[in-house]
Amino acid sequence: MKGLVLAALAASLLLSMSTTSVSAAPVAPKNPAINPNAARSVHLVYPAPEGTLFYNEVTVEESVPGSYFMACGFARGYFGIQELGDGSKRVLFSVWDPTKGDDPNAVQKTQQVEVLGQGDDVEVKRFGGEGTGGQSFWKYDWKIGHTYKLLVSSKVEGDRTTFTGYFFVPEQDRWQKMATFRTQTGGAPLKGLYSFVEDFRRDGKSAAQIRRARFGGGWLQTTSGDWVALRRARFSADGNTQLTINAGVTGDSFFLQNGDPTVNTTPLGTVMERPIEGVNLPELMEK
Repeated sequence: MKGLVLAALAASLLLSMSTTSVSAAPVAPKNPAINPNAARSVHLVYPAPEGTLFYNEVTVEESVPGSYFMACGFARGYFGIQELGDGSKRVLFSVWDPTKGDDPNAVQKTQQVEVLGQGDDVEVKRFGGEGTGGQSFWKYDWKIGHTYKLLVSSKVEGDRTTFTGYFFVPEQDRWQKMATFRTQTGGAPLKGLYSFVEDFRRDGKSAAQIRRARFGGGWLQTTSGDWVALRRARFSADGNTQLTINAGVTGDSFFLQNGDPTVNTTPLGTVMERPIEGVNLPELMEK
């Protein structure tokens, strides 16, 4: 996933840009694709300064088994909610090693992501196959149509940066800590913000099923302590050539959608802007 995401984000920089607000899409014809077994992954890339806190909200409107709705992506990791192949659901927060490759056992101990702590009932382990690093899981039966809040905090410590993920549990009115990871960054703060929708089942049938989510309420606290709203996002996608993808603005949020029969009405590379009038800073836990 790491390689696909980073390659797609880099490629999107070469696309032409415009500003638009777009509504939901109707049915589309069949389209040839590099990988017809998978729905094309779609992303929102948020232009923003470097920061210390990244807050975002996600509302899943349509989901199928094998779907990932990632709200808080950054240069060193990502954070979101998943529906697994068996229909069970969970929250996932991951941070990458600074190395290249997909074998977690090949990474020297000094270069591996450190686990500094984890929340109650959270599973933490190393991963490979999509880059390597540390990941944390928390079983949670999230619901279609409900809005969920996610927060990533960061702290530079010499040539490393510590990242902690928090997920707000609305039924219990509390923040669930996922994990605190520390990785080599050269002393870089939180940067490179994005969201995505992904089909990770990739069995052919999944390409013909719709996934759709809204992403809104995004804020970043800069390294100087100021808060800036994430009001703009650029639409990008992975290297799959399917055109059954779309993005746009609905209300005060962005949306992403993939899978047949989605029709594409927003060109890749489009920069979209959501209204933020009347939008307030999120209420976060005391740090």
